[in-house]
Amino acid sequence: MALTGREKTRLGGRRALGLVAAGTAAVLAMATGGTVTQAAPAKPKPTHTQIQLLAINDFHGNLEPATGSGGNINGIPAGGAAYLATHLKDMRAAAAAKGQDSVTVAAGDLIGASPLLSAAFHDEPTIEALSGMGLEAASVGNHEFDEGWHELLRMQTGGCLPDGDGQNNQNSCPDAKHPFKGAKFKYLSANVFFENTQKTLFAPYTIKTFDDGRKVGFIGMTLENTPNIVTKSGVEGLTFKDEVETANALVPVLKKKGVNSIVVLLHEGGFPADPKAYNSCPGISGPVVDINAGLSPDIDAIISGHTHQAYNCSLLDSAKQPRLVTSASSFGRLVTEVRLSINNATNDVDRVNTIANNQIITQDVPQDRKTSELVAKYKQLVAPIENKVIGHITTPSIVRTNDDSLESPLGNLIADAQLADPSAVTDGKTPVAAFMNPGGIRADLASNNGEVTFGQAFTVQPFNNFLVSMDMTGTQIKALLEQQFSGVNGPEAAKYKVLQVAGITYTWNPAAAAGSKVVAGSIKIGGQPLVDATSYRIVTNNFLSDGGDGFPAFTTATNKFFGGLDIDAFAKYLTAHDPYSPVPTDRISIGS
Repeated sequence: MALTGREKTRLGGRRALGLVAAGTAAVLAMATGGTVTQAAPAKPKPTHTQIQLLAINDFHGNLEPATGSGGNINGIPAGGAAYLATHLKDMRAAAAAKGQDSVTVAAGDLIGASPLLSAAFHDEPTIEALSGMGLEAASVGNHEFDEGWHELLRMQTGGCLPDGDGQNNQNSCPDAKHPFKGAKFKYLSANVFFENTQKTLFAPYTIKTFDDGRKVGFIGMTLENTPNIVTKSGVEGLTFKDEVETANALVPVLKKKGVNSIVVLLHEGGFPADPKAYNSCPGISGPVVDINAGLSPDIDAIISGHTHQAYNCSLLDSAKQPRLVTSASSFGRLVTEVRLSINNATNDVDRVNTIANNQIITQDVPQDRKTSELVAKYKQLVAPIENKVIGHITTPSIVRTNDDSLESPLGNLIADAQLADPSAVTDGKTPVAAFMNPGGIRADLASNNGEVTFGQAFTVQPFNNFLVSMDMTGTQIKALLEQQFSGVNGPEAAKYKVLQVAGITYTWNPAAAAGSKVVAGSIKIGGQPLVDATSYRIVTNNFLSDGGDGFPAFTTATNKFFGGLDIDAFAKYLTAHDPYSPVPTDRISIGS
């Protein structure tokens, strides 16, 4: 096809160029035997970008699937690090197939209160496992402070402890060829500050920038109440500030950095009315509700934890707009998959089109090879400690289930062990009463046809607390007993926290008012009535000694002396009383 000079003159500008191009295309098409087609109109640019957000919380070092009720979701076996790693890989692959980027985060308590497999090595195996499965950022939970903030910093930066190759049944860096390198993910804690410098213990936030330039900011938030529920020495020199005020103050900071999509990783949570409704939000209550109401409307989602509950909520923020609030139960049994829908015009989260799904970590998938090998390695290293038989019991197990007075057979055993432990004796002063917090009893004492191993005992008491003996007057002990039903432990019955005891008996009245529930004249120590002005030597663990669990009366005690570990006292008692038979729960009674 040729154009004459007259035709060329008549055609001008862009139209002429377009026709020339079209004519050339027609020549080429005919030369190749093709047909002439019009160019397809340009596709409109997408208005939104989808980003996959995967979240866990309260893993607590459960490298292997937990046993009992902690090992399933509504009867479906769930959890285990090797299964979790596989599910995460599969979920990321599914997102990538849709062209979506992905980021993996956590909302605290990844370590601490861990099974022996992780705790025997200062939780180094758990940090290795989570780093290997692609975790990128995590808020600091209260249990991250179980071994103190110095040790928590080591979890981030790496290095080995000089712990005597197994001293106190723990062994840092047991594989000399592979020293502990620290977490590949970032610990975040915006509201924990050093008292002297007012600098944060960890970075307050991190910004994830994706290949297309999209930015999502993650603020890490630690439970403000942490100092009241961890050992005092573990947080000494730190101050914990309000979660809402801290997060809201960081919103303008992130916006100045070009971040409009903001997610809070909050180690605090709530309680749905139906705990089995893991993918919905029936009647949710608890601290997370108030925190959500107070957080800036510029915060787009809350990934929560701490309460070990599972929920998937859309709660209204202070601007009456829906905001995603989620939690993935505990022990790696669920993963929350969030599809963040980012408005490309504003780079902000489109909440209406942002959805979440709590997915069960089922055990019907192949185990991730690298994670499985890591677990197998530490199982071999821990075996000599774990499998040592320390005694026998005459029943299949000893339970922590309370009777009507809130006393339990296992609580009595632990209190007896603490009272009998010689490590708490100093200057010839032997304790005459013992007190144990029920929340520190983490499982029933199981056995293998009556044989009890150190590993089974450790499952009951995994905190490695020290025993502390001290002097308390009769008046102080009365105040202590009333604190079981008042303050943070009352006045509602659901909040009662009755200490497990040895060497002391008393009666309490459920119908009495808070502050006067212990029946007058009922308290006896060593079978003798308690005398207000008399000083008594008592023993407890260092967590309670510091006033933990809402028992400030312990902080008024004097002449404190630190003994050995509570787990060692427990193990020695079982060995010394082999075989052990549960004793009656007749130390605490209900009356008027």
